[in-house]
Amino acid sequence: MKKIAFLNIYNGVVNRGAETFVKELTSRLSSKYKVEVFQAGEAKGNENYRVIQIPAKISSKVDNAGFFSRLFITRNDFSILFFTLKAVHRILKEKPDVVIPVNGGWMPAILRIVTWIYGGKLVISGQSGVGWDDRNNLWCFPNVFVALSSYAASWAKRANPFVRVVYIPNGVDLIKFRKLANRKDKDKSKVVLAACAFVKSKRLDLAIEAVSRLNDVKLIIAGGGGDLRDKIYDLGSRKLGDRFEIVSVPFEDMPEVYRKADVFTLPSESSEAFGNVLVEAMASGLPVVATDDPIRREIVGKAGILVDPKDIDSYTTALETALKKDWGNLPRKQAEKFSWDRIAKMYDKLFEEIA
Repeated sequence: MKKIAFLNIYNGVVNRGAETFVKELTSRLSSKYKVEVFQAGEAKGNENYRVIQIPAKISSKVDNAGFFSRLFITRNDFSILFFTLKAVHRILKEKPDVVIPVNGGWMPAILRIVTWIYGGKLVISGQSGVGWDDRNNLWCFPNVFVALSSYAASWAKRANPFVRVVYIPNGVDLIKFRKLANRKDKDKSKVVLAACAFVKSKRLDLAIEAVSRLNDVKLIIAGGGGDLRDKIYDLGSRKLGDRFEIVSVPFEDMPEVYRKADVFTLPSESSEAFGNVLVEAMASGLPVVATDDPIRREIVGKAGILVDPKDIDSYTTALETALKKDWGNLPRKQAEKFSWDRIAKMYDKLFEEIA
């Protein structure tokens, strides 16, 4: 049985797109491969793959920026470095056929050397998105770089033409995320939902401003992590009053949160690599109002409205239009293109080719 090793320091600690990627993919591949996940968090007890816990000190601030971030010498970067070094002994002993580093910086560079030593294959999934981190990932010369969008694939081929690039998006569990029934409280306020970390790149202040201009519309933000929670709470409370709510729920409970909403929105910057929450929302039957860029056009298709959220008038109009329109089954149909089951088969085919 072939062996696959995933390394993500944040697994078991936070739940973002990269952590969902690891969990959903490993749970589907473990029936065919021997899968190990190196992570800082504890195992939850219901994994069907092996968890190797390497405790590490990591900050909840996920939006690193600036000079030190580019040199990978922030506190979190050093935590990733030591985490990776602690994993090297076991990797050299087990010699997995495929190694997948999820964190950037030092991790892919070290694991490129390690896999060269024993002949393993290095596969990097571009969870960071177009920019400095994935450029570093590409110049670590993985055997394959997996781009999450066609746009990212084109960019990656230009960034390092000597690396094989394939397109495989992130996905959604279509059984977990689905529309069970129509909301029974249609006489009450409409609900716009956003789900993300409280960080600058998500631009939640724009969502608050846009919803504040709508009558009888409530904004719910489901979020965890990030250093802007208090600032977002204060702004939302001031602008929206009792039409604003922040909820923090385990990932397993998110399907119920989606079912309380009428429209989903995510005004994040275009550097966002994918946005798993977009397909989760669409799978739950929600139309999406999001940032207009090549990546979101590919993900959302005709199942929502794409705008420049910095243009608050246009953003407000888009939300209002989305709330009034009957979207039928369009969101669900669009989400079906991103089934994790389908995506796992694409990774399986890739691993069969290279390992």
